[in-house]
Amino acid sequence: MRVLFFAFVVVLFAACTPNKKEVRYLPIYGDKELTTRGDTLFHSVKPFKFVNQLGDTITDKSVEGTNYVVEYFFTTCKSICPIMNKNMMKVSDKIKGDKGFKILSHTVKPEEDSVPALMEYAKRHNADNTQWYFLTGDKRALYDMARESYLLSTDTTITQKIEDDFIHTQMFVLVDKFHHIRGYYDGTSDTEIATLINDIDKLKKEQAETDKK
Repeated sequence: MRVLFFAFVVVLFAACTPNKKEVRYLPIYGDKELTTRGDTLFHSVKPFKFVNQLGDTITDKSVEGTNYVVEYFFTTCKSICPIMNKNMMKVSDKIKGDKGFKILSHTVKPEEDSVPALMEYAKRHNADNTQWYFLTGDKRALYDMARESYLLSTDTTITQKIEDDFIHTQMFVLVDKFHHIRGYYDGTSDTEIATLINDIDKLKKEQAETDKK
């Protein structure tokens, strides 16, 4: 009888014990808050709407359920952008054929980077138009995404005319399919690009293991 009672207590305890915390192979960046239920709300990328090198409208729904790498650049840049996009080609090669990953390259000079200009740039970088999107659109919306969603700049445009504003960052951002930021990488550094490529594998492993539960 004691054995049966002990077994019952063990089963009851197991049933009432919450699941162990999920393993994360990468951190989640940005502010977070606890709800009244005790759930954690992490910083998320907000909805967006831009146009890619094919002239297609790309929104947050276009990347729903996919992970993606983000950068900001402009096609006539002669300093860091050529290095960044040479390295982004390595990322493109890494995710080639993987429907779970995309690249979003946002222009910081939409007044110059038209759809045809982006298409020519995409061709020069052997971009797969189904996976690597070069995006243009409203400058304020592009810059707000950089600052508020991807947390790429700590300055503000509140007291500055948008036509005079300029963001020039070499950082790449890894975003998961839940719109959470999972990593930052110097796009001009071979070492950090190698880390990014390794982190892509870590993120895929994390998600595969989560899906099994």
